[in-house]
Amino acid sequence: MTLNRRIFLYFFSIFFLMMAIISYFQYQREKDFRTEQLDHQLSTYNFTIHRFILEQHPDWDKLKEYVQLFPDSLLRVTVIDTTGEVTFDSFVKKDTVLENHLSRPEIKMSFSKENGKAIRHSASTGKDYYYLAHRFPDCYVRSALPYNVSLISMLKANTFFLNFMAVVLIMAILALYFISRNFTRSIDRLRVFTQKAEEGELPETEIDFPNDELGEISKNIVQLYKLLLATKDEVYKEREKLITHLQISQEGLGIFSAEKKEILSNSNFIQYTNILSDQQSDSSDQIFSLPEFSELNKFIDESLLFNLSNKKRLTIEKGSRVFSVQCIVFQDETFEISINDISVQEHENELKRHLTQNISHELKTPVSSILGYLESILANPDLDPQRQHFFVERSFQQAQRLSALLQDISTLNKIEEGKRLFEKETFNVAEIISDVLNDVHLEIEQKGFTIVKNFQPDIQIQGNRSLIYSIFRNLLDNTLAYAGEKITVEINCYREEEQFYYFSFSDNGVGVAEEHLSRLFERFYRVDKGRSRKMGGTGLGLAIVKNAVFFHRGTISAKNLPGGGLSFIFSLRKH
Repeated sequence: MTLNRRIFLYFFSIFFLMMAIISYFQYQREKDFRTEQLDHQLSTYNFTIHRFILEQHPDWDKLKEYVQLFPDSLLRVTVIDTTGEVTFDSFVKKDTVLENHLSRPEIKMSFSKENGKAIRHSASTGKDYYYLAHRFPDCYVRSALPYNVSLISMLKANTFFLNFMAVVLIMAILALYFISRNFTRSIDRLRVFTQKAEEGELPETEIDFPNDELGEISKNIVQLYKLLLATKDEVYKEREKLITHLQISQEGLGIFSAEKKEILSNSNFIQYTNILSDQQSDSSDQIFSLPEFSELNKFIDESLLFNLSNKKRLTIEKGSRVFSVQCIVFQDETFEISINDISVQEHENELKRHLTQNISHELKTPVSSILGYLESILANPDLDPQRQHFFVERSFQQAQRLSALLQDISTLNKIEEGKRLFEKETFNVAEIISDVLNDVHLEIEQKGFTIVKNFQPDIQIQGNRSLIYSIFRNLLDNTLAYAGEKITVEINCYREEEQFYYFSFSDNGVGVAEEHLSRLFERFYRVDKGRSRKMGGTGLGLAIVKNAVFFHRGTISAKNLPGGGLSFIFSLRKH
């Protein structure tokens, strides 16, 4: 039920109740007034007759003549002595014997009151009468009028007042209807506005509210709501900017509640926390249990306890990597932690210094071998054919190695030159991993490897298929070449967010010394240079992996596992 109807019914009920009470009271008052008039008239008759009796001592006939002088021809007068015997009745014959009247209701009532009255049927005349009797010291005098339609109509209250009240009620209903409608017009329009607002369909034109106090309040509410909506849109846009900035930021950023629960974090933060921790987790809350964060935990607890807004910096070393950690506690009891890998810049500078030297050295080795073998053939024309074939075969192998090296360098240069050189499409990463495993299944069987796949069969991303293939192929080739035999390899997609997939590629092989971890992704960097060249590697496989991950807006790092083995942790952006 609308407010308009509720207000109308509320005030109508009150007004109708008051009108009904007033009408009933007035009706009864009018009715009692008419009855009193009749009683007064009959009482006048009774007293007049009694005075006549006292003064004249009339007989039956003389008293009857006197009664007939009264203007009301239907008036019946009865005189009763103190014993109840009827001594006169104007409506019966003189010698008629009537029964004792002491038991009549009006007579009995006059015993204790000034007078007695009753409406009843007369046994003497067979008619209904309205009786009024008075008790005097020497007799009872009773007057009566026939209780007919005329008398009943006279005793009824005048209905003019009731008709008047009915008209007033109808006018009040109309007035209440218009008043309630005008009173709730602002509320009704405000209700329609709120319904439209809930459905996201705000009216384009201004709402016309009545020009009164309630209308002014309604206008202010609508204006405040629109202002709040505009502010909300601005906050949402700023929030989107903040989230975008957070995701593309080069530093790891995480925002936490007062209970140290993750509210928001970017991919770098997740990556760094997994490096700092000895095990992968789908939540960054684990960092607070690390011993390296004990000092930061103490600072956060004190700041939240004393409601301080402050910041703290500390440096954490993990293996061969160094991280700069900064924490800022805000007034709303949330706090932000930023993690920067400050060893990356130094490694990049070192890579640039040695890049030219490494390229020259890596190219010179196969070229020198080819030149040496060819020179031996040319300088010795009588050389044994079998020996010549051996030198040509070795030259061909070095040429293949040189070709693979140039191909890897070309791939790296293409990745660094720009995204436009690689076609992009939507594909299933799980299918590419299966292709990689099928291509090297002979080597896997020969070395007794066990492959454990922990990922969903449908991992869709938009990027370059060949680069994703290179990531998993190079990681697997690297493991086949250096991890050992009868190794278990686990390929795991351990977390999914709106924009990223998070992978780990782990084995339980020999691992890598801690001092080499930070340099694994450098071009031409080798942990064991002699063994690597003997295995035929170019030294660019992991560099291609890193740049292919970067091409897909992800990050990658390597760490040793507590139980032995090496784990590569990387992320790939979905789009």
